[in-house]
Amino acid sequence: MTVLLLVGPTAAGKSEVAVAVAEAVGGEIISADARAIYRGLEIGTDRPPREVLARVPHHLVGTLDPWEHYDAARFRADCERLVAEIQGRDHRAIIVGGSTLYVRALTRGLSPGPAADPELRAELAQRPTAELREELARVDPASAARIHPADRVRLVRAVEVHRLTGRPLTAAWGSEKAFPWPLVPVGLTVERSELGRRIEARVARMLAEGLIEEARRLWNLDLPSDAPAVRTIGYRELFPYFAGEYDLDEARRRIVRNTKAYARRQLAFFRAEPRVHWLDVTGRPAPEVATEVIAHWQAAESGLE
Repeated sequence: MTVLLLVGPTAAGKSEVAVAVAEAVGGEIISADARAIYRGLEIGTDRPPREVLARVPHHLVGTLDPWEHYDAARFRADCERLVAEIQGRDHRAIIVGGSTLYVRALTRGLSPGPAADPELRAELAQRPTAELREELARVDPASAARIHPADRVRLVRAVEVHRLTGRPLTAAWGSEKAFPWPLVPVGLTVERSELGRRIEARVARMLAEGLIEEARRLWNLDLPSDAPAVRTIGYRELFPYFAGEYDLDEARRRIVRNTKAYARRQLAFFRAEPRVHWLDVTGRPAPEVATEVIAHWQAAESGLE
């Protein structure tokens, strides 16, 4: 049985479409959002309303505390477990999200490597990004060339692998394990100016719904600098505002700017993924898009029989 993988940039309407698909086919949703899994980040991650969560089963949503760490390897293992459980209930599994590393863990697999080392991670978290990049360039130039200079998550992992094994991360390339079920990837895209308007409207709505208060509760927890919430768009721009570094208008401007930049990176990543069936959803209601997604899913599944 195949698994639907619904991807696309933030604010493209993936969650609404996924819910409509799930209701039509008897599906359950697995979140591939690296931040939605944390409690206390409901508004900033635009989590579906409680009535939607009660109506359609959602997995990997609001299950961890904001200081806990979760990675692509754990996500992949959880996905394999959850898909088996969902199909065991004769339901359809729908994986939805925009976290690129998580999607890659499904579409391209994960290279075998050592588990994360908490003490080493804590040490590396204190080092400037430039130093991490310099160390990686010395010990694993191939990975250093492939990883974006500002991508701390991947830089830390590559350095960690070399520290723990003495071997470059690239040594394991080509040995990735395929996902156990066939994936049917569908991408949602929105005309650029419309996506920008959606992002601006969503940020305004989040602020109106209490994002500042939610962020202040996290700020008051005095989280470590490497905690996921501290690095999450919507919170990381408000924390300096709480510290008096700039005013609320500047915080709002930065949230919008950074969200738009993130959406561009997501779209560039997903465009490079093979076999994604793209749908332009500009101006289209979620139920209409869901009907087209289901038709493609059924056709793809028939082609595998």
